[in-house]
Parts: sequence; structure tokens; C-alpha cells
Amino acid sequence: MIATSFPLLAVAGDAATAAAEGVTRTTFEWGRIQQNSDWILPIAVVVALLFFVRYMYRRDAVELPRLVSWLLTFLRAATILALLVLYLQPQWRTEQERTINSRALLLVDTSLSMGLTDAPATTDGGTSSRVQQVSTMLGQTELIDQLRKVHDVSVYQFNESLDHDRVQTLLKREQREDGTTDDVENGSNDEDTQNATSAADINWSEFLAPGGASTQIGSALRQLINDESNSPVSGIIVFSDGGQNAGVAPEAAVELARRANIPLFTVGIGSDQKPSNVRVSDLVAPARAYPGDDYVVTGYVQAQQMAGKVVEVQLLSREAQPGTSGEPGTGQIEQSQQITLGDDGEVIPVKFELTPDETGRRTLCFRINAPAGDGNPSDNLREVDIDIIDRKSRVLLFAGGPMRDYRFLRSLLFRDKATTLDIYLQTAQPGISQEADTLLDDFPATREEMFQYDCVIAFDPDWQKLSGAQLSLLENWVAEQGGGLILVAGHVYTGQAIAGWIEDEAMATVRALYPVEFYRRFSTVNADMYTTDEPWPLDFTREGFEAEYLWLEDTASAAREAWAGFEGVYSFCPVRGPKPAASVLARFSDPRTGEGDSAPVFFAEQFYGSGRVFYIGSGEMWRLRKHDPAYFERFYTKLVRHVSQGRLLRGSSRGVLLVGQDRYLLGSTVEIRAQLTNARLEPLTDPSVDLQVILPNSSVQTVRLQPDPAREGTYVGRFQVLDEGSYRLELAIPESEDERLTRRLQVRVPDLERENPQRNDAVLSRLAVATGGKYFVGLNELLTGAELPIVKMLKDRTKTIILTAPPDKLWEQTWLKWMMLTLCGLLCLEWLIRRLLKLA
Repeated sequence: MIATSFPLLAVAGDAATAAAEGVTRTTFEWGRIQQNSDWILPIAVVVALLFFVRYMYRRDAVELPRLVSWLLTFLRAATILALLVLYLQPQWRTEQERTINSRALLLVDTSLSMGLTDAPATTDGGTSSRVQQVSTMLGQTELIDQLRKVHDVSVYQFNESLDHDRVQTLLKREQREDGTTDDVENGSNDEDTQNATSAADINWSEFLAPGGASTQIGSALRQLINDESNSPVSGIIVFSDGGQNAGVAPEAAVELARRANIPLFTVGIGSDQKPSNVRVSDLVAPARAYPGDDYVVTGYVQAQQMAGKVVEVQLLSREAQPGTSGEPGTGQIEQSQQITLGDDGEVIPVKFELTPDETGRRTLCFRINAPAGDGNPSDNLREVDIDIIDRKSRVLLFAGGPMRDYRFLRSLLFRDKATTLDIYLQTAQPGISQEADTLLDDFPATREEMFQYDCVIAFDPDWQKLSGAQLSLLENWVAEQGGGLILVAGHVYTGQAIAGWIEDEAMATVRALYPVEFYRRFSTVNADMYTTDEPWPLDFTREGFEAEYLWLEDTASAAREAWAGFEGVYSFCPVRGPKPAASVLARFSDPRTGEGDSAPVFFAEQFYGSGRVFYIGSGEMWRLRKHDPAYFERFYTKLVRHVSQGRLLRGSSRGVLLVGQDRYLLGSTVEIRAQLTNARLEPLTDPSVDLQVILPNSSVQTVRLQPDPAREGTYVGRFQVLDEGSYRLELAIPESEDERLTRRLQVRVPDLERENPQRNDAVLSRLAVATGGKYFVGLNELLTGAELPIVKMLKDRTKTIILTAPPDKLWEQTWLKWMMLTLCGLLCLEWLIRRLLKLA
């Protein structure tokens, strides 16, 4: 392109901006001219036209004065030259030099194995977990500060995948003449990063909380290198124990790193020795039981380097006293067994069957009398609370019509000795016979009638047949009494697109209960039930796989296999999506039905006040019976118990304490809700309440619960579980004589992350050596010396680029306007002269 440069002086606001933006200049250019040869044709045409114009006027103005002849020739030639300028497209373009800072990328493993605590003999010492060692190092050492003298530093986290949503970026800091430092803006203008002023300002423990059920180093590295292929990356520093147990092999990223000229520096975290240890990996017990009815408590024992040894396992119990957690591991010995430990990583289930004889809340302790050589005695016991109650669950089966799910579930609940079943079938004829304790002629209309139930299961009901008072009573029962509501969509009423309850403005109370948003009038999507000719399996989300009340088998892996063997469902109710506070647990997997990146919601759940609401996209769970008849029973039995726990586990007349589930994976976030009243049994209005969390190591963490603006008397809060073991939650009810609400949680590490927890030096070393980097064995080797060796190994790859802006549109509009006026003026003047001189 032929361009004439006219440099403009740039006034920098400060040194950082000037360094990032560099020099700005504006150049003039012809848009049609890309090379010198492009001038030949337009100039040749113009010259020919000019000769023709002069020839024409010599003939037309032969009888006129010579001055007039040349004036007319000039006017016509000027018009042709103006058209030439118009054709060549004159324009101004701005160019700017930008400096892209060199980048150092830190990739931290946040899989659950990084939440393990090694014996004090590790290379880094101490008793903190692996990821806590990395967090402390990032916040309290000079590593990031020294790297920032040359590079922008970005800290990523990975486990099952690379987490793009959570990235901490600290910009390069430049030393000024007065000794101060300032951030140097990065010319890349990456708006997706979270910029911080200094490493000490970041809560690294929270940012790097472990939460992944597997370690996929190869996948994370490959994705990061692809994403950063156009950036001046100096190197990637990987902090990990090297426990690659899923995804592509780490070596798959080596060739990519070589092509991108990005060296990998790996830092091994944890011990390289497989620990000798026996532990209780999990403890499962029902949330409640009944006097005289047997129940089973199952503990899972896992060992490393102790195969063939015989140990004694005991089950103890003690009364759960409000306000005290009791001494862990104490109580009356109920039963004991001798077991032989299996191979490394093998999980041995140990079952105890108990028969309670009195009501009350008890704490069960599963304890191992470990042999000599056990590396971690703190994980030799687990505790769980159980409520022995002398009342049955009361369930109301509410259906618009007798769909198959309704019929199978009716028989199941009627035969259940722990359940009292009432039925309200809207299409039932007078005198009809049903398997139920009580047949209702109408939906409950008084508080006494409604508040006796623990769970309502609504199978595609016709909500429009209920009065406003009945709907308000249902909403109050869920929100304030902790009622459990299961909502099943169907073809008749939920799928009624015209004049149905979804479109009825009077049904706003019902729609508020659903954890999904429905399509309303004027929607471009048909709200009728979607039906296919072939079954599609359910696509569970991570929350769905972790929700144990949806497990069809005893373990997570077996439950996944069970759902994978389920052929699926044929229909679902189209919805706009989940509500903001809802959790999507499963989606309909047919790729033809999704909008954008989201598949249709099939299972969803939300807290509503102190109650739980669970949504099912269609009444087809009876199809589980084809795979295994017991699966249908387990699905609905666990689901009813889950949504009803706000009623069944109500620890006081003054309130209820709820959590999402009873067992969590290490690193998960626990959401807490408390529905509280004051001494007059009115909704509590205190600005906040404090919840005490007793951690597995017996330390206490205080979680402040804030009021829920949507529901008076409801308080919400959350915290992360960063240690494996048993957590006890205690909430002292305000305006009471030390009355407390209590819950107990179990936190575990998946078997996949426990099978080989030792540091894998071979994998980490190969990654570094193959890409021209270095392997550091532990944080101590990385941080050796006042000037860290890793800082010198990362070369400065700062680069300068030229950013060319599009032509100035405002200037283009202005000169086009004046060019058109000039052309019109020239042609009009020529025409006027010719008319005055009476030329043809």
C-alpha cells in the first residue's frame, strides 16, 4: 500500500499507559492503490479523457475567444480529476504500537488429592495439606513479586479440566526512578482475567480450594497451551502431585509445548512414598429410624501398604447432646467385627445391623483399632447422627390423572410401613377404590389439614382447580414449615399451551414454587410436551452425580453405571431454564432439543424458604423398573426422604437447619439455610445469626448467616469443606435458653484420588525435561536462594505489535460531502457558461 506518513505527537497520561500504547501515528493513503502498478490504468484513462476534452472544446469553441475555450476545458478536466480522486478513495488511517508483556503462567492442581495432608516427613514438612502449602507459598514468598519484575503473572487452576472462569492475573511491575513501582498495562487488553494489586491481597486458600474428583494434567496443559498460543508466554509452572488418573496422557501436551516454544517447569507437591495407612473412607447410615425397626450402618475401610493384616472394627453410640459435640470416638460399644485388610486402595464395606428401642437423637461412631504402623490415626473413625423417631412420614399423592408413575408409586408407598399415604386424584369418580390410607375429595384447605404432611408429590395436577387460599396454604407450608414438594410435569396440564395454568396470571404462586422458568405467551418456543420416537438417557451434571439421594446404588461409581445403563425417557416439558437459585441435576440428552449450549432441564431442585422443591421433566421414572425393579423404589424413597428432611429432622419448634445433602466431596461448598422464629413464634428479624461449624480436627469455624430478602425469618450462608471427615453444625436459636439446631455432615475423597496419592516424580520430570524446563522436587527446592532460579529460567518474551485502526469514517463522510458539492459546482458552472454562449 502506498501511504504518506504524518506522525502525530501522543501525550501520555502516565508512564504505564505510554509503555503499553507506544507511538501513535496517522497516515494518509489511497484505498484503491495496493502497489505501484495500480496507478497505470486510472492515469492512462484520465490522460485519454483529458486529451478528448481538449479536442472537443477546440472544435466546439472555435468561434469563441481563446480564454473561454480554455475555461470550459478546465472545468471539464477538473470534473474528471475529481472523479479520479473519488475513485482512488483517499483516507486517513491510525496506527499504534503496543507492547505485549511477557507472561508467566502458574498452573495449580486443585484435585481432591491435593487436599490430603502428608506425614510430617514430606519434603516441605509441616502438617498442612498439599494445596495449603502452595497457597501459603504464593501469598507469603517472593516468587510472584520477582516474576512480576519481568512478566505478567497469571495463576490458573485445574483438576478435571482447566477452569477458565477463575484466573488471577497480576500485571508486570515497573521500577520507577524514585524507587516506587507501578503496574505496566498489558497491551493485550484481556478483559476475562481478574487483576489484583499484589499476591498478598488474594485469598489463595479460597481461590485454590480443592474440588476435582480426578487429576487431568495432560488435558489441562493442552487446553492452556492452545489458548495461549498467540501470547508471549515465557513458560508454564505446574504445581501438582502428578497424580494423573483420567483424561489424555500428560505427554500429549509435550509436542504442543515444543511447537509453541513454551517450556514447562514442574513442582512436585507431597510425599513420594505411598503411606502405610488404614482409614474409614465413608460411613453411611439412615437419617432417621423407628423404634423396633432394624436399620443398617455401613462403614467403608480402606488401607494402603497393610494388605492381609487383621483389625477390629467397632460401632459405638452415645446420646447426641445439644450444644456439645461430645468426645469423638467415645460411646457405648454396640457391636464389633474382625476384618482382614485388602490390597492397596481396596474398599471393604463393614455392616452393622441395629434395632433401636427408644426415641431420641444419637451419635454413631465407626472406629478402627488400627495396627502398628498406621500413618494417620486421625482418620480411623467417622461419626454420624441419627434420629430415632416414633412417627411415620405423611405423604400426599396429588395427581391430575392416574399416569404410570403415579400408579407404581401409589402401590410402593402404601406398602411402606414407615409411610402414611393420602391421595387426592382429581379425575377420580365418587366411590373409587385406591391403595391409600385416606382418599381425599379435595386438596387440603386448612392449616391443620395441610401441616400434617411431610411431603406432597404432584403428578401433573390441574392447579387451576385449586382456590387462591389453597395455593397460598401450599406455599406457606413449603416456605415456613419446611415441607417437601416433588413436581412432575405431564402431557395434560403442564403441556397445555393455551388457557393452561402456565399462562394464567392467577397461578403466579404455583409458578414461583417451580425451580424452572416456563415459556409464557408470545414465546417463539412451543410449550407443549416434547416427545421423541426413541429414548434418550439423562445427562447428569456434576451436582447430579454428587447428589447421593439420586444414587441407585451404594457407591458413586456403581450409581454412575446404573444411570448409564438406563435407556432413558421419551419426553420432557420445554422450559426456559432454571431459576437463579436452582440447581440443575440432569438434562435431556437429545442434542436436537437444546438452545445454544444448554440442553433441556429434566431434574432440578431449589430451596424455597425452609422447604425443598424437586422438579422432574416428565412422569417416566417407571422405566427404571425395566432395568431393575428396585431402582424405581430407591429413586422415589430416597427422593421423598430428601425433600422431607425439613419436616422430619425439625429439631425445634423454633426453627429448622437445612443443608443441601448429608455427604459432600472434599472442596465442595455447603449451602446452609435456617428458618427461625422468635420467642413469640414470629419470623426472626435479627440482622444475622452465627453458625458454629466443628471441623474434623475439633477446631471451630464461625459462619455468619445473612437474612434471605425473599423470605422473612430465613437465613442463608455457605462455607467450603477443606478437610476430610465429619463436620458438626450447631446453631444457637436467638431468644432461647441455649436451644440449638444441629446437623452433621460427612466429607470424603473419591476413591480415584485415593488409589495412588503419592507424588509421581516420573510424570512431572518427563514433562519438564521434554520441553526444556526443569523439575523441582518440592517447594523448598523451588524457593532456594535469595534470587529464585526459576525467575532466571523464564526468559523475557515481551513483544511489540502494530495495531491498525480502520479508516476515519467521520473524515470520509466529510470529504465525500465536499467532493459531491465540488462536482455539482463544476458541472453547473460549465453548463451555465455553455447556455450563455448558446453552445449545444
